[in-house]
Amino acid sequence: MKYIDKYFDAAKQLLDKIDKKDIKKILEILVKVKEKNARLFIIGVGGGAGNAGHAVNDFRKIAGIETYAPTDNVSELTARANDDGWDSVFVSWLKTSKLSKDDCVFVFSVGGGDAQRKISNNIVEALKYAKDVGSKIIGIVGRNGGFTAEVADAIVLIPVVNEDLTTPLTESFQAVVWHLLVSHPLLKSNEMKWESIK
Repeated sequence: MKYIDKYFDAAKQLLDKIDKKDIKKILEILVKVKEKNARLFIIGVGGGAGNAGHAVNDFRKIAGIETYAPTDNVSELTARANDDGWDSVFVSWLKTSKLSKDDCVFVFSVGGGDAQRKISNNIVEALKYAKDVGSKIIGIVGRNGGFTAEVADAIVLIPVVNEDLTTPLTESFQAVVWHLLVSHPLLKSNEMKWESIK
């Protein structure tokens, strides 16, 4: 019970600490992406990649935004990693997808990428390219946000309330925030199944 209480207490603290104005900034960017019929590319590694795949479904099905995650295509991802190296897997994918200035790159990451420490350098390289193209960059990140926070147009920072729970809470709250976004009246295009059953 002690650990369960600790985890739930930390989650409760986070609900009060997340900056709602930052969520609003991301929402405004996504509304513009939708209005322009542009595309959303969600990138993440590890748990962020798992969250990206789930979020792609929600942004496509609920919000009606054309959305992709490079990590959903395992064949291409592993071929690129094998042939060209892990650092270039996302940037190569974005180039092939002809990322444009109207599109948006959405990062799910605990650290946000750190080229100096060689952590999530594939995210760093993708964001450098997105910046060059002029695409919007948004993210839901933890700790200090890393490179994502440096270059993004808007981020939601999941604050550290317990060092031992940084990763699980950041990844958990990525899901909380993206579900808020897709269900927001400004983005939602389609009713969700259980909400449509009376």
